[in-house]
Amino acid sequence: MKLALYQGPAIGGDIELGFARIEMNLAAAAQAGASMAVFPELYLPGYNQPDLHQGLAQPLGGAWTKRLSDLASQYACGLTIGWAERLDETIYNSATCFDDTGKQCAHYRKIQLFGPMERAGFTAGDAYSVFEIFGQRAALLICYDVEFPQHCDALAREGVSLILVPTANPKGFEHVSRVLVPARAAEMRLTIVYANYCGQEDGLAYGGNSLIVGPDAMPLATAGVTETLLIADLSHIEQITAEILSQQNRDYRKVGISHDA
Repeated sequence: MKLALYQGPAIGGDIELGFARIEMNLAAAAQAGASMAVFPELYLPGYNQPDLHQGLAQPLGGAWTKRLSDLASQYACGLTIGWAERLDETIYNSATCFDDTGKQCAHYRKIQLFGPMERAGFTAGDAYSVFEIFGQRAALLICYDVEFPQHCDALAREGVSLILVPTANPKGFEHVSRVLVPARAAEMRLTIVYANYCGQEDGLAYGGNSLIVGPDAMPLATAGVTETLLIADLSHIEQITAEILSQQNRDYRKVGISHDA
């Protein structure tokens, strides 16, 4: 199976520009043989756009998700993307996954809101979304969520082997891509797709460095700091021997604490 990841600039509220980029990159991913393409966090309408989150947020099943579903079906390529969701007066930082027929496979609301802007504008989610796709048990997380080993551990214990992560990681936090995401993949024997922005958006500079990483912590595809479409072939993961994968969950010994005088 091949997976694709789009790293690009934020659209700054230009929804039609966003859909044009989604279509162009989804078509390219499909042409390259990818089964799924992953886009960044809050791609619709943009991440650093708190006023637009309130003004443009759409309901699940509304115009945005209908168009996204149609694109996945048209190009016979799955699509995972972050967007601002409205449920009555509540706004969520959400991500939705569609399969290659356009069927909605999963919908997820970010659990770990990061920073004053997110905490002021969004309500936190309270549940994981675990689903089957292309023969794998998969889940969605969003940005800050994946930095918590507790969340990755909980998903691994549910049999998840693939986590799709739309993100909006700023410049200066490149250690998340270089250290934390590979560590989460290795610790929990996961494949993680981490799709970030590049460029700037209303004064916020993004760090790029998107990646697709396997359960041996080895990157399958990595981006720099410019716009790109990554494609990674996951077929070799089945050939990784168990001996080199993490055994910590099996071998962990819980002990007490000695309070010496």
